[in-house]
Amino acid sequence: MNLTFFGAAREVTGSCYRVETDGLRFLVDCGMFQGGRQAEENNRRAPLFDPREIDFVLLTHAHIDHSGLLPRLVAMGFKGPIYCTAPTADLLEVMLLDSAHLQEKEAEWETRHRRRRRGGRVHVRDIAPLYTVAQAQASLKHVRGLEYDHPLHPHPRVRVCFRDAGHILGSAIIEVWVEESGQTVKLVFSGDLGQPDRPLVQDPTPIERADILLIESTYGNRLHKPLEATRQELAQAVNDTLLRKRGNLIVPAFALGRTQELLYMLHELAEAGRIPAHLDVYVDSPMATAATHITLKHLNVLDVDADRLLRAKGKGPRVHFTETVEESMALNSLREGAIIIAASGMCEGGRIRHHLRHNLPDRACTILIAGFQAAGTLGRRLVDGAKEVTLFGERVPVRADLYTLGGLSAHADRDALLGWLARFREAPRQTFIVHGEAATALGFGEQVRERFGWRVETPELGSTYTL
Repeated sequence: MNLTFFGAAREVTGSCYRVETDGLRFLVDCGMFQGGRQAEENNRRAPLFDPREIDFVLLTHAHIDHSGLLPRLVAMGFKGPIYCTAPTADLLEVMLLDSAHLQEKEAEWETRHRRRRRGGRVHVRDIAPLYTVAQAQASLKHVRGLEYDHPLHPHPRVRVCFRDAGHILGSAIIEVWVEESGQTVKLVFSGDLGQPDRPLVQDPTPIERADILLIESTYGNRLHKPLEATRQELAQAVNDTLLRKRGNLIVPAFALGRTQELLYMLHELAEAGRIPAHLDVYVDSPMATAATHITLKHLNVLDVDADRLLRAKGKGPRVHFTETVEESMALNSLREGAIIIAASGMCEGGRIRHHLRHNLPDRACTILIAGFQAAGTLGRRLVDGAKEVTLFGERVPVRADLYTLGGLSAHADRDALLGWLARFREAPRQTFIVHGEAATALGFGEQVRERFGWRVETPELGSTYTL
């Protein structure tokens, strides 16, 4: 049995792992690389295997760095089913179609930009999108949504069970039992594990044993602030920007998970009198709007405390969901008093880039970074203190203040990851550290060795291990 790492190996994005054994090949995740030119090149090269040879795909959750290359996989010949939880199946319809729309628009913009740059005198071939909306729609026909904790048999020699990972709505730890040469090997893929005691989602499900374990390490080198400290930071950002400076608060946020958590916390703070009760919050993301409706559909898998907030009527901030491009553009005329939440969370595409272009130069405004920013992304450059950035081919000065909410993370921190590992009753035969930037993944691997004495590897991109 061989395991190959096609992404999220000494990096955070592009999650994709292939398991091969006698007469059987399957993937866990098929995610898009994000962050800079190298990511674009990796996406264009992917997949680095023949999709026609893959029997099925197991998907941990709907985030694009785990699901975003599924349309490309199908377009290049994959014919099998894609298994995930029922909430993830609903979310994929939103996430993949939105991703495809962005791919088409960015390819169209790049083609026009190249033609303008060459003065129209030289023929420029149209830039092809990574995949199209039609290809994304075709991939959705392969998706099969399942319940948590119910066994699945996608192959005569394979049994699968999805457990709640507590990361976002529908996220899963995947347990896989594979029969090989009369023996059963158990593989566990952590997916992205959530931080315990977070709003909306349940705590990650403990797992007691595995022969082969893959565990994420996104925040394996740091501790999150307590949730109350994060509430205080959010209240300070709101009050400082809207009351003292009289500007706008611009929030790049992942449409799925983070947007809903922010709405939850803003309602909490308003009910407690820690921010003004009747602020105007604009959710400027069709995908976030759809994700919020899907969240309401699947309250049965969320924390019971979320039900109280998400069903609240007439309390807290006035939340406006923009629907049209015209409504989105109208927000650019607002010079003060608005909280604008828009995707993408790493500022790599979507409507947030327009709001940054209009608000970054204004000292009265604030940019609130509420999630992980991968190396090479625009969001990471802002966090690292860039004085100016390029948006739509223009240099934009960064004069707005920058706040970061260090504790509002959908990923488990170092102690939470180690705490989840501590629930194993015996050492896995092999543990692989994945989904973390190189230094973080390597450092977390050392901590696992020191604390548990386990056999640990931190695989490189493209590496294959015989299990």
